[in-house]
Amino acid sequence: MLTGDRAPGQREWGEVRFGVLGWPVGHSRSPAMMRAAGLQRYQRLPVAPAVFADTVRALHGAGFRGANVTIPHKQAALALATSASDAAREIGAANTLSFGGGGEIVAQNTDAPGLIAALGDRPRRSALVLGAGGSARAVVWALARAGADVSVWNRTPRRAEGLGARVVQRPIAADILVNCTSVGLDRSSSTFKDLPIRADGLCEYATVVDLVYKAGGTMLISEASQRGIDVVDGLEILVRQGALSFTIWTGQAAPLDSMRTAARDSEPEARCCPNRSH
Repeated sequence: MLTGDRAPGQREWGEVRFGVLGWPVGHSRSPAMMRAAGLQRYQRLPVAPAVFADTVRALHGAGFRGANVTIPHKQAALALATSASDAAREIGAANTLSFGGGGEIVAQNTDAPGLIAALGDRPRRSALVLGAGGSARAVVWALARAGADVSVWNRTPRRAEGLGARVVQRPIAADILVNCTSVGLDRSSSTFKDLPIRADGLCEYATVVDLVYKAGGTMLISEASQRGIDVVDGLEILVRQGALSFTIWTGQAAPLDSMRTAARDSEPEARCCPNRSH
C-alpha cells in the first residue's frame, strides 16, 4: 500500500477517482471499460504536455488514486515518477501511475504484459514486428522476455536499431506478426500498399496481431481472419492492459468479460488513434 493511504473496501472502489491522461484523449474507450469493472469515477483527463507534470502532481490531492497514460505522455510519466517497475524503466515508458499520500508516484508498464496476456498460449517462438515507434519498443521487449526470436521491419531501418531485435529489410516468416504502425486505421485497400507484406503472404504467420483498434476491425485483421489465421486485435490488448492496471490499483482480479463488452460497445468522442493504449 502507498504511504498515507488506506485500501478501500470492495464497495468503496466506485467512489475513488481514476482517469486516463492524454492529449488528445477523446478517443479513449478506457472510461467505459473501467467503469464496467467497478471504477465508477474513472474519467478522461485531457492534459497538454506543458502542464502534464503539474497536473499529475496535483491528482492525489484531488482524490485520484491512479491514472492510465496514453501518448504523448508515456515517457514523461516515467520521468516524473518517484519509483518505477523494472519493465517501465527498461521499456522507457509508463502507462500506469499510482499515487500515494506521501507524494509517491509509482510508474508501471502494462503494455508489455498486456500483449502477452492477450496472446495466451499461442506459439511465440518467433515474431516479426512492423514499426519502430514507442509501441514497437514495448512489443519487442515483451516478446523477447517471453522467449521469442524477434525481428523488426521499419520503413526507415535506422529507426529500428536499438530496439533489441534483428532488423530485417523484408518480411520473414514467424509464429507471430505484430503491426505496430499506424497503417490500417481506415479499411482502405492502401493497407497492403503501405505494409511490406501482401494479403496472401499472411499465411506465413500462425497469429496476426494489430495494435490499431477500431470498430469493425482493420483490413489486416479482416484479411487474416478470412484466411483462417488466428488474430488478436488492438481492443483485446487494450482490455488486457486495463485489467492489469485495475489489479495494480485494487488488488482484485479484473472482470475481463465485462470490460471487453464495454470497450467494444463504447463510442469514443473522436476517431480511435493508432498506437495508443487506453
